[in-house]
Amino acid sequence: MRYVKNPVVQFLAAGFVVLVAVVAVTVQLSRRAADEEAILDARETTELLALSVAQPAIPRGLVEGDVGAADRFDRIVADRMLVGDVKRIKIWTADGRIIYSDEGRLIGDRFPLGDDELEVLEKQGTSDAEISDLSEPENRFESGKEGLLEVYTRIVAPDGQPLLFEAYYSAEDIARERQEVYDKFQPIGLGGLLVLVAVTTPMLWALTRRLERSSRDRERLLMAAADASESERRRIARDLHDGVVQDLAGTAFGLSATMRDPGTDPATAQRLEPMAGSLRTSLRSLRSLLVEIYPPDLGVEGLGAALQDLVAPAAGVGMAATVEVFGVDEASEDSVRLVWRVAQEAVRNAIRHSDAEHLTVRVRTVGDVLCLDVTDDGTGFGPREDKDTGGLGLRSMRDLIREAGGRLDVRSTPGEGTTVHLEVAR
Repeated sequence: MRYVKNPVVQFLAAGFVVLVAVVAVTVQLSRRAADEEAILDARETTELLALSVAQPAIPRGLVEGDVGAADRFDRIVADRMLVGDVKRIKIWTADGRIIYSDEGRLIGDRFPLGDDELEVLEKQGTSDAEISDLSEPENRFESGKEGLLEVYTRIVAPDGQPLLFEAYYSAEDIARERQEVYDKFQPIGLGGLLVLVAVTTPMLWALTRRLERSSRDRERLLMAAADASESERRRIARDLHDGVVQDLAGTAFGLSATMRDPGTDPATAQRLEPMAGSLRTSLRSLRSLLVEIYPPDLGVEGLGAALQDLVAPAAGVGMAATVEVFGVDEASEDSVRLVWRVAQEAVRNAIRHSDAEHLTVRVRTVGDVLCLDVTDDGTGFGPREDKDTGGLGLRSMRDLIREAGGRLDVRSTPGEGTTVHLEVAR
């Protein structure tokens, strides 16, 4: 049974993942935009209160701590600045002294200003915002609150002295405003995504159908190429077997009969002996070549017997070969044939190039997967050598193996041999 992954399913799954990612990113960006918009509103409100209300209304004497000036300014603050989301107002000098707060107990207290506050004091027309640290001494009267956002900007006293104007907003109010902004963003973003999906879905469907057709056509071409190669191999093997092999066999038998004939001169028989041996060697080589050119009937002879014939030439180069076959009885004909073809290429490479002393061909079943390992203890090769994909024959079969849902792995280290590993569904 083949377990080829459907490219259409893969493509649609990838499209769904991308869509989910786009939705998630859109939601996140919308939330971030809503946060920024809510904080921007708070900064604009603070700048408006500071420059349009507080700065023109600062009475002389407020900076010096005059109580009457503080009372007059306090009435203005209560009527015109502590409105809406504004929960607290503070005005600071550059040395960290609070010259005014609607919480009168803070007036006159001194706390060090941070780098951000000092930077705002130095630059006209700037502002900044941050979540208040309610554990700070300056916020000791805010400890019962859920959270505050403090926004500060620069104003100027009547004598030209720069002051830091600070307004506090409820974090809950900011969160509510942020949600209102987000609720406005969300229909736009999600609506755009829905339109995008509606427009692209037919295009994606057409594209996936084309991919599916291309995949089927490619598979048919690969199978046709394999069938054509197999047909050509069969024709060549048949011509060799019915022609050259039969002629050599007949000649070898004739020479043997001549040598055994009592009427043959002993000297002549002695000269014929190496010729007969050479013919027998050539005949064995041709029969091995026939096995390489076209595989035997694996269904009749069995994979084990066919692999034994395949490794027989190893003895001729001084290589000890072992074949182990387990649990292939229920494997499909296509899978067994693919195992044979990969083994054929791997054994041929090992015999020709490895200079190994031992060669092992092992076929076994692991679950629903048929596994092949062809291992030698030869010279091996490095990752940059031309053999790094296991030879031209194996390279040419990689696409066929992939289309069959299989996996081919060639592992080799210089001086430590080579292993060709194949996995394919039974």
